[in-house]
Amino acid sequence: MQRFTGRIILLWGWRRALVAFAAGALAVLAQAPYDFFAVCFVSFPVLVWLLDGATGEASDGWLRRLRPAFATGWWFGFGYFLAGLWWIGQALLVEADSFAWALPFAVVGIPFALAFFYGLAAVVARLFWSSDIGRIAALAFGFGLAEWLRDFVFTGFPWNAVGYAAMPVPLLMQSVSVTGMIGMNALAVFLFSLPALVAARRHLRLGVALFVVLVAADVGFGYFRLAARVKPVRSIDVRIVQPAVDLSEKWDASVRDRIFATLLGISGKAPEEGHAKPQLILWPETSVPFLFTERPDALTALGDMLADGQMLIAGIVREEGGSASAGSRYYNSVVAINDKGEIVDAVDKVHLVPFGEYLPFADLFERLGIGQLVAGPMNFAAGNERHPIGVPGGLRAAPFICYEVIFPDLVAVDAASSDLIVNVTNDAWFGDTPGPYQHFRQAQIRAVENGLPLLRAANNGISAIVDSRGRIVDALAVNARGAIDAHVPVSGHALLSADQRRINGLLIILVFALAAFTLNVRQRLRVN
Repeated sequence: MQRFTGRIILLWGWRRALVAFAAGALAVLAQAPYDFFAVCFVSFPVLVWLLDGATGEASDGWLRRLRPAFATGWWFGFGYFLAGLWWIGQALLVEADSFAWALPFAVVGIPFALAFFYGLAAVVARLFWSSDIGRIAALAFGFGLAEWLRDFVFTGFPWNAVGYAAMPVPLLMQSVSVTGMIGMNALAVFLFSLPALVAARRHLRLGVALFVVLVAADVGFGYFRLAARVKPVRSIDVRIVQPAVDLSEKWDASVRDRIFATLLGISGKAPEEGHAKPQLILWPETSVPFLFTERPDALTALGDMLADGQMLIAGIVREEGGSASAGSRYYNSVVAINDKGEIVDAVDKVHLVPFGEYLPFADLFERLGIGQLVAGPMNFAAGNERHPIGVPGGLRAAPFICYEVIFPDLVAVDAASSDLIVNVTNDAWFGDTPGPYQHFRQAQIRAVENGLPLLRAANNGISAIVDSRGRIVDALAVNARGAIDAHVPVSGHALLSADQRRINGLLIILVFALAAFTLNVRQRLRVN
């Protein structure tokens, strides 16, 4: 083992970059849909050993001495994000004639940029590096800090955070209700990196003890949470509609009536055996294939379809400002429609996807002939605020459109005053790739964090109902067409507030930072 690790430590140049890249790419197998988290017990120890050897010349300034560590972390991140996000390019192939030119920028450019966060993680870790378990704590601190920054820097994109790799099943998800994603990311890297101690055997017993204690605590807490009986306060009968509309037809005026008829047909069918008539029907993001301002008859049709007391929450494109020539503004929205066909509430998407739903620096890019890439025939404006929607049974549903649900803090703000989390999305842009599965897993974790059921409607999947502990009640597979009927019990809220979870997560990072700093100073004093 020492010979093997020695070879990794002594790697340099392109060989070091290649091994770092491969280790990062391998770690993606721990994410959905593969959920093979054991690979991280290989990937992260390899990263530790690579960083052991990532030292500059003693005569170099401190900045130059950190360059090998940054390069190692960057190559690890580039492999991780390239292997984990390649499916983004699928969206550009939906209209390949117009957007295929942008494929390299999406598939390679996004991982290239995100890899800088892991380069930063390696630099931070290397500042506190030591030859013992302290370096494991340093790496956990570095990654915990980097993943936290990824949540909000440059509008944020915390997709496939390392902590999700440690939560493939509900039993292992429950601790996030205490640590939040900030703490879970750091704890996951610490656990995944502990096998690196096997080579030198220094602090091996301590590492094994910490591994056993942390895993036992995680599993034990998960078992306790799942076994505890939760008494429902209220309940609601829901229907989730998955129309599986072909995106090549989505904005085709000649087939809009057929798409709308499909939605009406699935929504209006009799309840499945053993289920009551749904009180709430949920349609996916931008499911209505036209503007209500152009087709007021559609609201009449919805009123005819909905029975007394039923409500529909549907994803639509909402227009403000009159005609397009007069400067109309368009919003990616959800609307609540009552049994009279009246829009009783609306919530606009606040956190838009750059280049997908709006164009940053639009004037500059439009002069270059570059427009938005995937979302539809118009740019969207961001909504000003989000609020819960009142639904039948006196319940309040917090709506999140598409990838808004991947942001823990964003979801927690409105979930705190709600009884249900609603997520509408259109992952059809990405086909049957890992993307929809990764998106669903992150939505699933939001249910656990906030202690609320999740109702999720996706155009082509994964539509699902998830309970407040992250267990899937029912779901529709990718590309399936149909509906889910379910009786959803509603009870309780988050175990801890979002603020407390954030504090706990930052405290966990701080503990790792203090441990790494202490052991680093100790080693320096011992050497001197």
